[in-house]
Order: sequence, then structure tokens, then C-alpha cells
Amino acid sequence: MPWNFPFWQVFRFAAPALMAGNVGVLKHASNVPQSALAIEEILLRAGFPEGAFQTLLIGADQVAQIINDQRVRAATLTGSEAAGASLASAAGKQIKKTVLELGGSDPFVVMASADLEGAVSTAVTARMINNGQSCIAAKRFIVQESIADEFTERLIHKYAALKLGDPMQPETDIGPLATRSILEELDAQVKACVAAGAEVLIGGDLSNLPTPSNPALQQGNFYPPTILSRLSADNPARQEEFFGPVALLFRVPDLEAAIQLANETCFGLGASAWTQDPAEIERLTAEIEAGSVFINSMVKSDPRLPFGGIKRSGYGRELGAEGIHEFVNIKTIWVK
Repeated sequence: MPWNFPFWQVFRFAAPALMAGNVGVLKHASNVPQSALAIEEILLRAGFPEGAFQTLLIGADQVAQIINDQRVRAATLTGSEAAGASLASAAGKQIKKTVLELGGSDPFVVMASADLEGAVSTAVTARMINNGQSCIAAKRFIVQESIADEFTERLIHKYAALKLGDPMQPETDIGPLATRSILEELDAQVKACVAAGAEVLIGGDLSNLPTPSNPALQQGNFYPPTILSRLSADNPARQEEFFGPVALLFRVPDLEAAIQLANETCFGLGASAWTQDPAEIERLTAEIEAGSVFINSMVKSDPRLPFGGIKRSGYGRELGAEGIHEFVNIKTIWVK
């Protein structure tokens, strides 16, 4: 399980699996061992028997050995494409089921009939959740040409007002990224996009980063809220996931072009679409290639609803009745 939501991601798989009668072992991200141990303790306190859920403080190189154990019947992973492919390969060799929830480049489609202020305000929240380090954060903003200028102006204004600083303080909007390597990778992605012709509307430059007033934070892994536009068909941004506060802005003439652009990426996790037109709603929900489509709302995971993706965002579902059914066996019984 990943570090970015160290409790929620685990409970999201553990609760349905344990409710169905399974037991579980957890190999958490190596940088959150205390969270991993706390989760095991919480489940014990909740009344689950000793051993029903166990945390293993092991390295990634030991996972295959665990998968090979005959007592392990299935595995689930939330993380990167590379991690998902590695787990699926190891499990596939043992003919064991997997559920994968991987990366995303979620579209946020805004049509001319949309509540523009609601769309812009939600766009900022949907992109900046967890400082942009979320697989279901809105990442590609696809806006109908007739309202694109006003949407862009309002979005830039709200981005400029975001405050960087200590994530533990309520007045802070953007905290630091989790690691230095994430910061460096994000900065390299933005530079590559600019070199390929992208226009920076705001942010995009670490040298002009407004440092937090707290001296202890001035060396933190901060990246400025950034908006990139004029992204040509061959720009690398069109097929990459940006794991940080970087928004990609596209203009489209009509609904047909919006749906085509939304589906252009290799990912298919979630999508948010904004319109008041019933005909547009019908087409957007039917034709956008994603595990979930939220109309006039941001994408989120909810215990009542199945959650997961398609294409390179993974397969299988967590949460809801479907999440419970992922890790049970269907048995046919015929008695004459």
C-alpha cells in the first residue's frame, strides 16, 4: 500500500476483505512503518482475532517470496504502474488473483453550460488534494472554447492566492511534496513540457518559489502551484501523470473533442465533468473511459461505491459490494 494516504488506502482493502472472512497481511510503503503497525493495533482493538491482520515490515525484494507462499491466495496493490506490473507478474506465475489500483491522469471537463464558479473552485480543490499527490486528483482540465478565457482567468486568480507553508497549520493550502525525488521528477517533467512548447500560465519555476515564512520550512520540497497550456499533440504531458500541484489546461471546440481528449491518455481511473445539459451528461457518462465519472462534483472514493480503474490505471474494484466480492470465490452447488 502507498504512503500518500497511509491509513485510508489500507482500510479500503482491509475492511471488505476481512468482512468477507479473509485474513490479510500488509506490506506497507517503507516510509510509513508506524502507520502500518498502528493499523494492525487498531484492527485488534476493533475485535478481530490475533493474526487476522498482520503487518510485515519487509522490503520490496521480499514480496515475491510472500506471493509464492501457498497460504496466500490473492493480492492487491495501490501504487505505481511499475509496482503493479511487478506484483501482477509475480502473482500471475502462481496463478493468483490480483486487484490493482494504479496511476491516473484524470480529466476535468467543463462545458459551456456549467456552473463556472463551482467548476473553478472545485478544480482547485480537486487538483491540490494532498498537495497534488493523489491518483484521483484532477490533472487535465478540458474546457470548452467559449468559456475557456474566463475559466482560465479565474483559475489563475485562485492559484495565485494559494499559500505554501507548514501543512499542520490551518491557513496553509499547499505543503511540501513527500520526498526530494518526487520534487525533482515533477520539476523535470514541467521543464520537458516547456521545452516541447508548453506555455506556463503561473508557477513552473523553482527559482521564483515564494518561500514559507517559517525558516525551518525554507528547505522543504515545495513546488509552486503551476498551470501549463498550449500542450501540442506530441507534448510529453499528454501521456504522463503529474504527481504534484501541476494542472494541464486544454481548450476544445465542442463535446466531441472533449470526450476524445479525455480518452486520449493511457490511464482510466476517474473523471469529473461539468455541465447542465442532460444530453451532454448522458454522453459524458457513457463515453468517457474511466472507472468512475462524477458529474458536477470532484472524483472521490466512498465506502458505499465500487472504486477502481481501467486501462493502465489497473483492474478490479475496492469498496462497495463489488469490493467484498473481489476476494471471495463463487461456488456453484447443485443438489438433486
